[in-house]
Amino acid sequence: MWTMTTRRVKKRRQTNWENKKMSVSTQERDQVVASAIQEISHIATLPEVTLKIIELVEDPSSTAQDLHNVISYDPALCSRLLKVVNSAFYGLPGQIGSINRAIVLLGLNAVKNIAIAASLAKLFRGGELTPNFSARTLWDHSTATATAAKMLADRLKLGLPDEAFLGGLIHDIGVMVEMQASRQKLIEILDQLDLDSEGLPQKSMLEIEENVFGANHQHFGAGLCDKWKFPQTFKLVTGFHHNPLEAPSGNRALPCIVHIGDKLAARMNAGFRLDIQDLEISADVLEELKLTEKQINDISTSLPDALNEVNQLLG
Repeated sequence: MWTMTTRRVKKRRQTNWENKKMSVSTQERDQVVASAIQEISHIATLPEVTLKIIELVEDPSSTAQDLHNVISYDPALCSRLLKVVNSAFYGLPGQIGSINRAIVLLGLNAVKNIAIAASLAKLFRGGELTPNFSARTLWDHSTATATAAKMLADRLKLGLPDEAFLGGLIHDIGVMVEMQASRQKLIEILDQLDLDSEGLPQKSMLEIEENVFGANHQHFGAGLCDKWKFPQTFKLVTGFHHNPLEAPSGNRALPCIVHIGDKLAARMNAGFRLDIQDLEISADVLEELKLTEKQINDISTSLPDALNEVNQLLG
């Protein structure tokens, strides 16, 4: 009896120690993320107009006129909205010249996401960091992922194509946090990735990031979404796009959609893909969304043309 009790006490102590160790590790990682985001100024702050648009859209009492009043002060954003609303990408009637009409047709949420996308395009600028990486290649990959994610959301009829597009656009934003926080550390990470004949890494970028930074780009991305006060769904996308089935139950649809979009973009070799070792999409992720291989192949076939359309809109 004494032996069994002693074993239970020892096991409880060991479990408590392991939980404490895990907690300390998580706390240290959170401190690394918070410190990195606090130190960078260029990427950690969205433009004032974009922040105001997010604030308005999140306020249930806001109207299309409130949004128009803010957007009208940003001619570049006005032009972009008209370009989008008249494009085939949204499938709306053409020849719309009124910002008010554009806002009504697109919806407040879509306008918010277009404003964020326009802001992000300016953030993903910078010269070549290594022969295999630049901010531009990351942007190219992000737009391809966003396009694929929107196509998937449209196919699934989940009613969140705009969220899927923005989720795809920001999924790797944590890499930009790393680049802004310490270019040298990011170069060190990239240098440790041994590429095979297809240009895919032989080592896990996530593991190398954690060894070098103390956190990986999923952690940095989720931390930045907190900083930007984005909805929880986007924090889950940035934080779980490599392992979407580990996201909380009931909140896995968008992370899974972006995860697949990420793979499809990597398959067509659209920009950055050094964080992806395997181009296969697991059966479990497909099952989570009730998608078939045929549907995936259909989207893959249509993706290049859809991406050309998106590049014209974001260009």
